[in-house]
Formats: sequence, structure tokens, C-alpha cells
Amino acid sequence: MSDMTFTNSQPSFFRMALRKPGLVAGLLIIGFSILLAVFPGAFAPYDPNTIDYNAIRQPPSWAHPFGTDLLGRDSLSRVIWAYQVNMQMAVFGTVFALVTGVIIGALVGYYRGIADLIFGRIVDAVITFPFLVLVIAMVAVLGPGLVNMYIAISVVYWVYYARLMRAEVIAQMGNDYAAAGVVMGYSDRRIIFRHLLPNAITPVIVYWMTDMALVILLGSSLGYLGLGAQPPQAEWGVLIAEGRNFISTAWWLSLMPGLAIVLTGLGFSLLGDGLADLLRPRG
Repeated sequence: MSDMTFTNSQPSFFRMALRKPGLVAGLLIIGFSILLAVFPGAFAPYDPNTIDYNAIRQPPSWAHPFGTDLLGRDSLSRVIWAYQVNMQMAVFGTVFALVTGVIIGALVGYYRGIADLIFGRIVDAVITFPFLVLVIAMVAVLGPGLVNMYIAISVVYWVYYARLMRAEVIAQMGNDYAAAGVVMGYSDRRIIFRHLLPNAITPVIVYWMTDMALVILLGSSLGYLGLGAQPPQAEWGVLIAEGRNFISTAWWLSLMPGLAIVLTGLGFSLLGDGLADLLRPRG
């Protein structure tokens, strides 16, 4: 009798991920971005706040690959240190809205009734106005700064996560396991948080990944307008604003932080798309 070996025909999750170049590229970009955000001093060649009046607005060179700014500060170092602020925006600008929206959406999707009616009116009121306009208005009232920006985003943006979570919970309640939990006498809390939520959370996590790119863009826009991070703090929107009046003579001042925004946003977008494709149910 010949030897027979049995192998698992289903590829592992890790192998499936490696077969998706977009997902791998997104992981590499975001992984490197996190390294720059956590250890900026290990990558920046100079102190980002060191002023050198003898090196004002110098073009890119071997000594300063991204050139220097209006005060002779090294632009590469400031772009690298800005990763710390902008990646912080991606997390703190979304995590509170994510947690609040997931909990409220799960409760509304499970109980429905009057809670669903009230939630529907809130959604209608929020989505009537453009998201950016609402955030700018709230930051203008609260005052400029990163903390006020996080508050404004969280107050408005939880609605979008809650709406998605509500729809997913309603879809999951049509499955047999949800009905079985009710028949077996499980508490509402157990059914919602131990059964429905884990099965409904995947699309929300995918949405969160791509949403981080939008929050970075929003935070940079507010920084450009003077409503987000404040000088001399290194932040991509602030750096772009500092160079906007010198775009024809010192193009590197705005171009380099702009490329950082594009690259990081691309990384989050590739990561979100790759996760959506990887976690999509197969027939």
C-alpha cells in the first residue's frame, strides 16, 4: 500500500494575504509610517525645530534632501516628525467615533422600534450637511487645536459608523444562531456583544481602515486653514500652508508634505481595499 499524505486544501489566511499585492503594499506603507511616527528621531537627520538663518529656502541637496524652509529648518526632518501628528490624527480622529458608533449601531439594530426611529432622524439631520462644513463650523466655535478637532470629528462622524453597524446587525439577526440565542434564553447583552457584534464588525473595520486616510486629509486641511495643528508644530497641512506663498520659487516646501499625505492615504486605501477583498465571504 502506497503512503498517502493528507494536506489541507484551504490556504491559510496569511498565504491568502500574501497573494494580494495591494494588501501587501498597503501593509508595508502603513507599517513604515507607524515606524516613522513612533521613532521619528531615529530617521530624521536634524532636529525639526533647529533654525539656521544661513540656510533659508535652500533647494533639495545631499545635505537637505527635501530642502529647507523659511527659517532654514530641514524640511525632511519636519516631514518625518509630522508623521507623529498625522498618524495620531488617523487614530484619535476615528477611534472614538468608531467605538461610539459600533455600540449605538448594535443596540439600535437589535432593539429597533422607537430607538430606530430616533436614530433615523439623527442620521437625516447629520447627512443633510457636508461633513467637512460641520467639522469646520464646530472647530471654529470650539477654537483651533488638535483636541477640539478630535471632538468635532467624533461628535459628527459616529453617525456613519452607527449606520453601517446597524445595517450589519439587522442582517445578522436573520441568521439561525441569533434566533437560537433567544430561544435558549441568553440575555440581550450576550446576544449583542458576544454573538451579533463579532459577526457584524468586519465591514466596519474595513471602513475604518479607509476612513483613516480621509481623516488625515481632513486634519491636514484644517491645519492648512489654521484650525488644526498650530505652528511651530510639524504637521503636513501646516507645512503646506507655510510654503503656499513660495510655490513658484520654493516648490519643495509644499510638494514634500503633499507627497507624504498622498503616500499615507494610498497606504490606508490599499489596506482597506485589500482587507475587504480578503474578508469578503466566498460562495
